Amino acid sequence: MPLPENLVYFIGVSVALTVAPGPDVLFLASQGLAGGPRAGLAVALGLSSGLLVHTTLAALGVSAVFAASPAAFNAVKWAGAAYMVWLAWGSFREGPAAAGAQALAGGAAALYRRGVIMNLLNPKVALFFLALLPQFVDPARGSVRAQMAILGLVFMAQVVVVFGTIGYLSGTLGARLLPGAKNARRLSIVKGLIFLGLAGYLGFSA
Repeated sequence: MPLPENLVYFIGVSVALTVAPGPDVLFLASQGLAGGPRAGLAVALGLSSGLLVHTTLAALGVSAVFAASPAAFNAVKWAGAAYMVWLAWGSFREGPAAAGAQALAGGAAALYRRGVIMNLLNPKVALFFLALLPQFVDPARGSVRAQMAILGLVFMAQVVVVFGTIGYLSGTLGARLLPGAKNARRLSIVKGLIFLGLAGYLGFSA
């Protein structure tokens, strides 16, 4: 098991990396602003749940194989970009009623799935885990896989708290400052533009 002092340092590093502006945070905030606190929390849980897969892949060594395969990396990267374009198209087509927090298509379950897919189709998350977790593993302390699994679960736990807070606050902010069908429609357009920006980021960044 990782040393207690290593865990404290790991949590500090993890929180700092989680709150840093990035695709997941931008995606989460846009969904919360457009859909309200419930939407923000659902997406936050979805993004966090996707980390279970990345933790498993890193612990089993699959992420290392994935990192060594440009074809696999690019396939996931472009799948993620295509998914963002699809979400953008759906946002642009939303009418005033569908854009509001009261009528989000599919409800919280659909938003949760959206968060999971967003996380899984970002190959940089897998590479991030592959780079971060081994730095806090001490082979002398026992099974490397078990230590990486524990670290991954710790990382996921703090992501639930941080992303949940961001999702709830962005949802509350959107519900209080931008109520009404007109603003909901504007938020849908902004949300669509954000999705297109994320598609470009996923597709064309190295």
